[in-house]
Amino acid sequence: MSPESSASQTETAAARPSNPQGRLHFQQQLQELQTRALGGLDVVIEQLDRTLEALAHQDVELAQMVIADDDRVDGRYLEVHQGILSLLATQAPVAGDLRLVAALLHVIVHVERMGDQCVNIAKLIPLSGYEPPVREEVLQALLKMGAYARSEALQCKAAFAARDVALARDLIRQDREINKLNREIFRMALEIGDDPDTREWAMHMILVARAIERIGDNAVDIGEQVAFVATGLFPEFSDHPPQPSAAGERPESA
Repeated sequence: MSPESSASQTETAAARPSNPQGRLHFQQQLQELQTRALGGLDVVIEQLDRTLEALAHQDVELAQMVIADDDRVDGRYLEVHQGILSLLATQAPVAGDLRLVAALLHVIVHVERMGDQCVNIAKLIPLSGYEPPVREEVLQALLKMGAYARSEALQCKAAFAARDVALARDLIRQDREINKLNREIFRMALEIGDDPDTREWAMHMILVARAIERIGDNAVDIGEQVAFVATGLFPEFSDHPPQPSAAGERPESA
């Protein structure tokens, strides 16, 4: 064994907590950080529920409440982020624990972005006034998108908590439906007619659809972190299965 290898192993051993009690405390801290990070998804789901209700009724006052309540999501982000930095400063996680710490940093960023998208939708609702010229078919498609995004948020939380890679990959199925509805809303908006007020409302709804799509995308990103924690590999989930090459080689893992 080379001196370099010996030194590396010594450093790795020193990085681990030196006693069982310290190790137990470390695991408790790490579990609490995961609970707080995944709990951020519950806050986002509450925000999304109110956002979709405000959208369904074009409720300007409720939309303003969503905007004002964004501090809850931001506060959760700062709490978890600072907790992880503190853990890294006082402990030296290795192997699977280090993967979990890295994944939680990503998870809480995606949670914060999902909250931001709720705010973006809420800010669009008042732009068309208190009695906008709503087209029911567009609104119903948006609410269906929102239901899929809500389901994805719940599913990515369950997948991460259980380290269920198959459940995480299944997020693509719902995300595909969101993408189809997004394209359909864009088409309906283009064909909505010549009334300027209606067209303006429809353009705002295109932006709403885009924001809902991004909520779904962030849920899929959290799903990718599930695979990273469980396997040590970082796949990029895709709508399309990998194709074999012309030479008949096995495709790379998605």
